[in-house]
Amino acid sequence: MKLKFIGIVVLLLTVISANAQRRRRPKNTNDTISSNYQPADLFSPQFYTEKGNEFHSANGAPGPKYWQNRADYWLNATIDTTAKTLTATEKLTYTNNSADALQYLWLQLDQNTYKRDARSNFSTGISPGPNQHTDGYQIESVAIRSGEIVQKVDFIVNDTRMQIRLPKAVSPNGGIITLLIKYKYVIPGDFGGRTDYTDTKNGKIYEIAQWFPRMCVYDDSHGWDTLPFLGPGEFYLEYGDIDYSVTVPADMIVAGSGELLNPQEVLTAKQIARLAEARNSDKTVMIRSAEEVNEPASRPANKGTLTWHFKMLNTRDVAFGASKAYIWDAARVNLPGGKKSLAMSVYPVESAGNGAWGRATEYLKKSMEYFSEKWFVYPYPVAVNEAGIAGGMEYPGIVFDGITDKGDELYWVTAHEIGHNWFPMIVGSDERRYAFMDEGFNTFIDVYAADNFNHGEYAPKRDSEFAPGKGNPADEIVPIISDPNAPIIMTAADAVPEKYRHAIEYFKPAFGLVLLREQILGKDRFDYAFKNYIHNWAYRHPQPDDFFKSMDNGGGEDLSWFWKGWFYNNWSLDLAIIDAKYVNKDPKQGIQVTVANKGQMAMPFTVEVKLKDGSKQRIKLPVETWLQNTAITFVISTTTPAESVTVDPDAVLPDIDRKNNTMVVK
Repeated sequence: MKLKFIGIVVLLLTVISANAQRRRRPKNTNDTISSNYQPADLFSPQFYTEKGNEFHSANGAPGPKYWQNRADYWLNATIDTTAKTLTATEKLTYTNNSADALQYLWLQLDQNTYKRDARSNFSTGISPGPNQHTDGYQIESVAIRSGEIVQKVDFIVNDTRMQIRLPKAVSPNGGIITLLIKYKYVIPGDFGGRTDYTDTKNGKIYEIAQWFPRMCVYDDSHGWDTLPFLGPGEFYLEYGDIDYSVTVPADMIVAGSGELLNPQEVLTAKQIARLAEARNSDKTVMIRSAEEVNEPASRPANKGTLTWHFKMLNTRDVAFGASKAYIWDAARVNLPGGKKSLAMSVYPVESAGNGAWGRATEYLKKSMEYFSEKWFVYPYPVAVNEAGIAGGMEYPGIVFDGITDKGDELYWVTAHEIGHNWFPMIVGSDERRYAFMDEGFNTFIDVYAADNFNHGEYAPKRDSEFAPGKGNPADEIVPIISDPNAPIIMTAADAVPEKYRHAIEYFKPAFGLVLLREQILGKDRFDYAFKNYIHNWAYRHPQPDDFFKSMDNGGGEDLSWFWKGWFYNNWSLDLAIIDAKYVNKDPKQGIQVTVANKGQMAMPFTVEVKLKDGSKQRIKLPVETWLQNTAITFVISTTTPAESVTVDPDAVLPDIDRKNNTMVVK
């Protein structure tokens, strides 16, 4: 069928005509139609309660005096695979760039979430089973090093936090302190969730994460960020360089965040040569095949243990996997500007095959290339896709994905988890408070990555709660925004009930950004503003207002109505065709249409006329249509008879009642 699109000139004429029509009506359209819409609520000024300042500018960028502190780590750990313990020494160098002298420090102790009395056992109302606990961190000592002098310091542990009480405050504006911490803990079993060990045919797989005391963030918004680790709310961490060594039995492979610094000591000559080949290959190269897993020659000759040495620069965290059961493959990642990285996967024989993890590195590589080209260049030399039972968990430079994942499920989880390297590993938002800046933003970029991968092999990926990758997200969001018990996006991450977690933290914010990009700002303006936000806040700590203001300023729109209705409320949209008739009963004079907004939300919208000759005409009306009106009457110019008029003909808006979207022309 033919499709005619009425452009901006005609649209302006129709709006003028609409105003004229309203002036001729004996009563205002707004007075004759029942509606829950209150323009003053949605478009009220002063949405932002705080003005920009020298730390967070009004345009959403870091201010001229923005600061953040820094944490550099040196870690030396050993895994005892008999006792299932990790024992480590940590040297932490902390730089205080704030204007405040810090008399005490706070660190995160996430392993304490597995203790019987941990707060996380009571936050959801579902307690772990009797054998799903550990004793958490066993802190042997905490000391300060100044030159050659080592001085023990007082500390207290409260749930998943440790306060170090200093004899002398850390000076402001660049003061540095070095801490020495000795500790150990029992590695959780399959109940660990994000960190665990599990059996496979050829040996146990260890997924080791949140494995060292990490500095809490001290920032200009909250001071010390000491929210306990309860599980749903994830991480908020300082940036720095992390140099770490892991000692394990010699028959094990360790795949970790960052770059392996001593391959000659822990790999065979054949594996080193294959890695060199992979760095120059777009096709996946096998580093250690399934047939080699149980061959002693696939490991260096050694009496008992080997120490793997890694380093990662400018990162928030590191994690690693370790197993003697790993198959290992890799391929080159091509980045903008001629840069290169390396994608690699490790997985057991149970996961092998092109229908499963045989394509894991391909999925990883293509996702990294797409996100780098579209948003921000991947900054690290390596990325690892590790198969285990964490089932989808992200850390800088490494992701833990499901050991049984296959096909589209493995692609989707790989793209999503590596996408977290952009949000929140590069753009360092506060996941513990604002899950949407982590899960929501990342789910949003997933949508387009799936469209891009292999001509849409696994598209569409819409990640809705109800029919992942199948239905219309505009319709699938309706049960959430219509549910009076559903929390809002701005709810604290740990306060979102599990029933709503995916919908509110992942799906709704992601679909909101799709609406912004495709219906409100347009792709060009959205992409420009979003990329500026990423570049401005790379390796920094943005707050929600920084994002909102970045999009307002970069996109050239006051979007406070959208932030208010979609993020701070679950306001619903219900556009309805109230009337559609010929002007003076003559098709040649056009069609007079009345559209009402019956919900609390507003959106720009499209109206389509289906003509009897089979063609269609469309007009677009801006969101300003709803600045004063609960309903608007306007004329669409036509010269031939029409069949019907439809609002939102492509069903792209989250309209809660589509039954009132179409009317036969009278």
